[in-house]
Amino acid sequence: MRRAGRVVAEMHEATREAAKPGVTTAELDAVARDVLARRDAKSNFLHYRGYPAVICTSPNDMIVHGIPGQYTLEEGDILSIDCGAIIEGYHGDAAFTMAVGEVSGEAARLIETTERSLWAGIEQLRNGNRLHEVGRAVQDVAESAGFSVVREYVGHAIGTAMHEEPQVPNYWPGQGGPMLRSGMVFAVEPMVNAGGPATRILEDGWSVVTTDGKLSAHFEHTIAVTDDGPEVLTLP
Repeated sequence: MRRAGRVVAEMHEATREAAKPGVTTAELDAVARDVLARRDAKSNFLHYRGYPAVICTSPNDMIVHGIPGQYTLEEGDILSIDCGAIIEGYHGDAAFTMAVGEVSGEAARLIETTERSLWAGIEQLRNGNRLHEVGRAVQDVAESAGFSVVREYVGHAIGTAMHEEPQVPNYWPGQGGPMLRSGMVFAVEPMVNAGGPATRILEDGWSVVTTDGKLSAHFEHTIAVTDDGPEVLTLP
C-alpha cells in the first residue's frame, strides 16, 4: 500500500504541474495515465462501475466525480483532482484541490480550510481511538470557518478494494464508531462547501455539484493506523 500510495502522490505532482489556464481536463487524465504506465500500476478508477477515466476532475461548484473531458481550465477556477492506483492488488486513493492562477479570497480560504480539516481528521487515526472522531474533527474545522460539510459522500476503509467498510463520515454521526487498531487503513476525504451542504448529480450520472452553485473543495489521503500514530501513505 505504501508503493501504491507513492504512485498516487506522483500522479498528484504531475497533474498539479500540468493544470494551468488553457489545459483541458482530458489532458490532465492523459498525464495521470502516463504516470500509471511508467510505474507499472493499474488504475482503480478506470471502469469502476463504468467510470471512463483514471482520475476525477471537479472544477468550481463540482464536489466530486467529475469526468475529464473538454472542459478548459480558466484563470480563477478551483479544481479538485482525485487519483487512485493499484500495486500488486493493493489500493491507494487521494485527492487535492488547487487554485488555477489567481482565485478569490473566499476560494483560497475554502481550499485552505478543507485541507486543514483533512489533517485534523488524520490526527484522530490513532490506535485505541474511535473512528468517528475523524468526522468530529473535520466538521469542527469546516464549520468554525463558516463552511458546510457534505453528508452524502464520505471516506472509507481501503485495502485490496478501493472502497471497504467501514465508512468514514466527515461529520459527527452521534456515536464514536468502531475502535481503531494498528494495521487498519482508511481514506479520509472531507468535501467542504462554501454554501450549504446539499448536492445533486448531473445527467452524466457521475458529476456531483452543489445545489446552490457555490464552490466546493475536496482533499483526501490514504492513511494507515500504526503503533506510532497515523502514517499517510499518499504523500510525495
